[in-house]
Amino acid sequence: MSTGLIIALIVIAAVVIIAAVMTLRARGPRRGPSLKRRFGPEYDRAVARHDGDTKAAERELTERVQRHGDLRERSLEPAQREQFEARWTAAQERFVDSPREAVAEADRLLAEVAGVRGFPDGGQYEEQLAALSVHHAHHVDGYRRVHRAAHLRAEDARDGGQGTEDMREAFVAARALFEELVKPARHGGGGHTGGRHDGGRERAELNGGRKAPARGGHMPWAMNRRQAKES
Repeated sequence: MSTGLIIALIVIAAVVIIAAVMTLRARGPRRGPSLKRRFGPEYDRAVARHDGDTKAAERELTERVQRHGDLRERSLEPAQREQFEARWTAAQERFVDSPREAVAEADRLLAEVAGVRGFPDGGQYEEQLAALSVHHAHHVDGYRRVHRAAHLRAEDARDGGQGTEDMREAFVAARALFEELVKPARHGGGGHTGGRHDGGRERAELNGGRKAPARGGHMPWAMNRRQAKES
């Protein structure tokens, strides 16, 4: 074999290797560590649902990105944002006397505001949840929890041990996603970041039952633990 032919084969092999590396980098957000970074707790949940089969979980998450990764969230008008925030506050206040109705309203609100933002319609819950998981992975489980609580029959809730405290925790978890969806759009997007969530302030409100102003920050929580358990 001539020296020239050997050099040509080496060049071809190098080009193939470089192309393969570039292809793998281009697919990075859909693979392994990048998928885990993007989906966070949703990655672990998918692995657990597939009984520890990481490849199957990654295939599922990759399909979600392929279906919903290009979705562009629409901004809310100021009047829409105020209306949604007012309804959420009213649901929180209603929780003390009617926790199940409040949880159902929270579920409806999340479905509605997600639809307005451009996600699949709330009537397609599983598809809407999948799309939200791509863009708001660190908060989407709150929607899952409040939806499950809202659709659990009262007798099933008693049999399964789900009481007012469980519904309160689901409501609190759902609030993080609600705040992500109603906050003004920021340049650069990236809904799958952790976001801000003032846990210390929230715990103080829960323990003290104080109402915080509805504007300019997080939604208020209108009850404390003692009231919830007595309701």
